[in-house]
Amino acid sequence: MLIAQITDMHVRPYAKPCYGRVETNAHLRQAVRALGELRPAPDLVLATGDLVDRGSIEEYEILRDLLSPLTMPVYLIPGNHDDRANLRAVFADAYLRQDDRFLHYVVDRHPVRLIGLDTLVPGSPDGELCADRLRWLSHRLAERPDQPTVLFMHHPPFASGLGHMDRFACVGSEPLAALVRAYPRIERVLCGHQHRSVQMRWAGTLASIAPSTAHQMTFDTAPDAPLAFVMEPPGFHLHLWREDTGVVTHQLYVGPHAGPYPIRPAAGTGGET
Repeated sequence: MLIAQITDMHVRPYAKPCYGRVETNAHLRQAVRALGELRPAPDLVLATGDLVDRGSIEEYEILRDLLSPLTMPVYLIPGNHDDRANLRAVFADAYLRQDDRFLHYVVDRHPVRLIGLDTLVPGSPDGELCADRLRWLSHRLAERPDQPTVLFMHHPPFASGLGHMDRFACVGSEPLAALVRAYPRIERVLCGHQHRSVQMRWAGTLASIAPSTAHQMTFDTAPDAPLAFVMEPPGFHLHLWREDTGVVTHQLYVGPHAGPYPIRPAAGTGGET
């Protein structure tokens, strides 16, 4: 089973670059094209929050159009830039209506069980897994404790060491960790928010953050680092699950790249591998 993860797309109204500089829509279009060209194709795509930049209906309509070339299922979860009501209004998918209050849900139609967690706190860059959300997750995990499971959410439940991003914490991470430790078949916790590729051993499993399909946050481990971004290459993660190995994660970059070139030199050119 091949799971693609895209995140922090920050879709904007057309002709209005993000932060006045980043053409996020064009970047997402390139990422969707790259996903469509993968062979074998991913079985599904997880989009882990900050789907759009301001949470407007217009932005979600553009997001829907930009994602429309994808032929595999796409599962969305909100980030701090998103708006629950507007996301539901534009994307009529039934999985977004499993709960009246939060946009969390379970997908049981694949070999790996998928549980999307809603960490959105309206009006705040911080995330939260409140008692109600954690209680919901506890019930869902208890339903199928022996099924390989992937949790996906926007805010990472761990500190990455990036000072300017760790300031925006996810409240409820400690009780989440206790819950995750109780279920060893949780294969991964997949996150976004920090616009960088980060991995950590956490709560008895692996937690990871995927890079943005557009701009990346500056790598700066100073506690007082200023909030800033850089135009490092956009990318996404591919999570390959097999029964015998579990989940193996690969990072792919979006954009034109030369190659592939054969490793073995052509006949008569000389040289060694």
